[in-house]
Amino acid sequence: MDFDVTFDVIIVGAGGCGLTAAAALQDANPKANVAVLDKAERACGNTVLSSGSIPAAGTRFQAEAGVHDTPLMFEEDLLSVAGEHEAMHLTEALTRTSAELIEWLVDRANVRLTLIQTYRHIGHRVHRLHAPPSRRGADLVNDLLVECERRDIPIVWNSKVEQLLTDQGRLTGLAYATPDGDVVRVGARHIVLACNGYAANPAILARYVPEIARATYGGGMGSEGEAVEWGEALGAGLANMKAYQAHASLADPHGSLVTWTVVEKGGIIVDASGHRFGDESIGYSAFAALELERPGPFWVIADTRIRDATAAGQEEYAELVEHGGVQSGPLEALCARTGIDPAGLAATLRAVRRFAQDGSTDEHGRKQWGMGPLEETLTATRIGPALFHTQGGLRVDIDGRVLTAAGRTMDGLWAGGGAASGISGNRGSLGYMSGNGLLSALGLGYRIGRALAKELETSAT
Repeated sequence: MDFDVTFDVIIVGAGGCGLTAAAALQDANPKANVAVLDKAERACGNTVLSSGSIPAAGTRFQAEAGVHDTPLMFEEDLLSVAGEHEAMHLTEALTRTSAELIEWLVDRANVRLTLIQTYRHIGHRVHRLHAPPSRRGADLVNDLLVECERRDIPIVWNSKVEQLLTDQGRLTGLAYATPDGDVVRVGARHIVLACNGYAANPAILARYVPEIARATYGGGMGSEGEAVEWGEALGAGLANMKAYQAHASLADPHGSLVTWTVVEKGGIIVDASGHRFGDESIGYSAFAALELERPGPFWVIADTRIRDATAAGQEEYAELVEHGGVQSGPLEALCARTGIDPAGLAATLRAVRRFAQDGSTDEHGRKQWGMGPLEETLTATRIGPALFHTQGGLRVDIDGRVLTAAGRTMDGLWAGGGAASGISGNRGSLGYMSGNGLLSALGLGYRIGRALAKELETSAT
């Protein structure tokens, strides 16, 4: 078969997974001939849209902060939320790789990460989220792009992969279209599918997660499910296809995320009647399912202490405040502006303040109240539920090799990030814990890069 160009490895997708895989491969095997393709004109996937928070257990940054954590503790926390699922081997492998991943990103890939100590998202028993100082995934991706450029790894934008090429059942390369409509045929010994999931593919959503198919979509528009379609056509298995990460607090109409830190510091969520309808401490993904069961709109109610403390540490929320997305004032004035029933909200606040004062558990099961009783000067942010990314995908082994439904390795085909099965269980939005997506993306990217480096070395001898 004739090709226009040939590489050892072609990576499809220039997000957190693909860029990590490329840098990790070149770091472990500098002679590897690798290139990255992306159908977009710039980095705009789900890693870019995230807060860039990667959970890891046992890092030196935790030790320096006096935080005791182990991979086993981390694994227990993940399983307590996700339950048993179809990729338990990945949960174990990724928790055990997590500290090595973080320290490699900082030491070898020159990614700026710090341990977040100002908040601890629900489900994590200790501080283990590591993120860029800005708390922006765009900065994480930009650092990886700079690292790939420093390593002379070519990244080709505006290159939409149209098909994977085979010869007598053996994967040989791929074909992609240029913006001018030309088709380029690329030969490769190994192909890594590091593209996004299927959250922007209505047909696949309707097939596996119909309950979220009509929700507002807040993730990267490139999540069109190509990896699932290509993999299935070649006989790949799928895993955890019913899992996804939703978010209960997409600002309406601003469209930015209202960080769940506001809730964790003591905020509550109410409907137009002013009443709460669930335990907010179950997390932003699980709580979105409660919102989807009832008509909106909804509001995050907090106070100016919580607003200011959160804005001081999270730039995106600070921008929302600056642009008027977080209203403030005493109860009556705030209700007049938002349309929330004042009597209902007043009754809710009396109850919540009582629970927060004595530390008791409320009727929904919430027992954590952050900074304590809400003060008189309140804040309100109108929100709605949204789908952000899917957590299922191609069945893979612990190093990202794609497997058939029967568990057989598919030679030359690898997957990570949104293309591969995640570790958030298989129960819709209920199994997601903050950072699961990036741990799967960058963790598998790192493991794929290391494993590929060894395979190339072995085949060269």
